[in-house]
Amino acid sequence: MSGIDNELFLEAEENAQEVEFIKNYLPQELKEKFSEDDIYYIIDVISEYYVENGIFDNDEEDEEEIEIDLQPVVDYIVEKAKKENIGEFDPDEVLLVVQADLDFYEDPEESEE
Repeated sequence: MSGIDNELFLEAEENAQEVEFIKNYLPQELKEKFSEDDIYYIIDVISEYYVENGIFDNDEEDEEEIEIDLQPVVDYIVEKAKKENIGEFDPDEVLLVVQADLDFYEDPEESEE
């Protein structure tokens, strides 16, 4: 397997773990409401938002914890999903997915279970 193939495989595996973590985080009624495709879409849009807004563009020497206001992230996802005809998501429900996504990355040991 080439380096690029291996990298893509590892990224896909991490994404699958992230989706599983989020599904386990959500209350039962939202587990049924959000498909895996919906969750993959939301985590992709979250990443896009972070990149476009320079959320993680800090010096590597700067070890300060980054504070993220989740409401603008939620608003971005809801607006983008509607604009792209993906669907109309309830902001309160999307907020739980965004929080789960953040929790997945905040505690890597817990997310690997």
